[in-house]
Amino acid sequence: MCVAILDFGSQYSHLIVRRIRGLGYNAFLLPPSTTYSQLRKLSVKAVILSGGPQDAYIQGSLRVDHKILDSELPLLGICYGHQLLTIQSDGLVERGEKAEYGIADVKINNKNSLFRGIKTDSIQVWMSHSDKVQSPPKTAKVLASSATDMYTALEFTPTRFSVQFHPEVSHTEFGLNILSNFMELTKCEKNWNPSQIYTDIHNSLLGKEGNILMAVSGGVDSTVAAALINEIYPDNLYCVYVDTGLMRDGETEYVKSVFNKLHINHLFIVEAQDLFLSRLKGVKDPEQKRKIIGQTFIEIFVDESKKLEKQFGNFSYLGQGTIYPDRVESSFDKDGNSKVIKSHHNVGGLPDYLPFDLIEPLKELYKDEVREIGKRLKLDEEFLSRQPFPGPGLAVRILGTIDEEKLNIVRKADKILHEELKRNNLIEKAWQFYAALLPIKTVGVKGDARSYENSIVIRIIDSIDGMTADIIDLPKKEAVRISSRIVNEIDGVNRVFYDITQKPPATIELE
Repeated sequence: MCVAILDFGSQYSHLIVRRIRGLGYNAFLLPPSTTYSQLRKLSVKAVILSGGPQDAYIQGSLRVDHKILDSELPLLGICYGHQLLTIQSDGLVERGEKAEYGIADVKINNKNSLFRGIKTDSIQVWMSHSDKVQSPPKTAKVLASSATDMYTALEFTPTRFSVQFHPEVSHTEFGLNILSNFMELTKCEKNWNPSQIYTDIHNSLLGKEGNILMAVSGGVDSTVAAALINEIYPDNLYCVYVDTGLMRDGETEYVKSVFNKLHINHLFIVEAQDLFLSRLKGVKDPEQKRKIIGQTFIEIFVDESKKLEKQFGNFSYLGQGTIYPDRVESSFDKDGNSKVIKSHHNVGGLPDYLPFDLIEPLKELYKDEVREIGKRLKLDEEFLSRQPFPGPGLAVRILGTIDEEKLNIVRKADKILHEELKRNNLIEKAWQFYAALLPIKTVGVKGDARSYENSIVIRIIDSIDGMTADIIDLPKKEAVRISSRIVNEIDGVNRVFYDITQKPPATIELE
């Protein structure tokens, strides 16, 4: 093993792993309580301390084993890790007068180590903190500063550093250069490659005995997961697609065609539109929607498995296409090291007891890595570039209560958006795009008469891994055409908005 990331609860902790692996080094997450002796047993050669939601200066907050700090291991502290290294090296951290969230300008004061090779004197970085270093250890060198933080980056020793910002986030300029500079100082070997990910997943799936019930949605994640499992267990994999009534236009027929091409022997379609809509009737709260959908999914799988067991024998496993962003946004531990952002249907709705063991081959991966696995499996490029679609479907693209009329409005708006972006060759520029129905009505004019109708919001974003996202600069001409078609072709809609909020602070979906 090469690099251990001690996870203090940041939403980006696993993203650090992704970035380090992307640089070619083997990296993995460990709990913050990991000791120096445990690191030695794992042959760890460097340590990165992640961010986290706690206040480092409060008594009882998470700490690093002092033997790690007393060792010669190269260290990089990020955000909370930056503050932690300062405090545990006799520096001072306090609540700042002004919090920093999002993009901030940072001036580089020293380019000899962590910022080596960066030619500009100022970079934009991604901040997410309200505490800051007030007084660094006496022996520390200041490498960078911002308008509100004199000590944005510190050097404690030639192989020990800390930064207040998040270099792992794609919106930090030269973030990969900074991480690469640190890794080069660690003398770790580059021995991680994409083919290793596939091999590890493949090996983890070996040795399963019994039938597998696989939840599939037709999206990239669950389909790649199903294809992986099907490679090893083609006669034991039984895929169940649930038509919730919350799907995009033509979704069910598309799923049938995709799985036919994959030569998956057993695909069962469950028509459950009425059940989902009845359970969601009158529900406004997005978390409650997700919980209801997740619980209903599980009930259906259990019920369907009982029906299939009579024909094919018992099921031992439940397969899912869960990827890491699903889990990290739903994460919560009893010690309060991380916070729930929102529940996902394949994690947030699971009951305490399941009659199956879970198989989640993609649970440690990001969307871009999943697509690479898909290429290895020779899935169509057109399919792999398909838009991500949330597990709860259109339920989280209708703000407020759900009914068939609203679903039809969103389906039509989504179809128009897709057609227009495709017509203008803009699809390739977007990581994800969709139309959502807002719970507001506005006054308009149609045919010289007053209208009081629904509002649609369009969201078009660019991302690499789903953990952060930026908006696409939609040309005015195209934006107007999309708006005109939606208003003219969909009864009950008279206004269209364009969402220009990055992630964070917003999430990709509105709910």
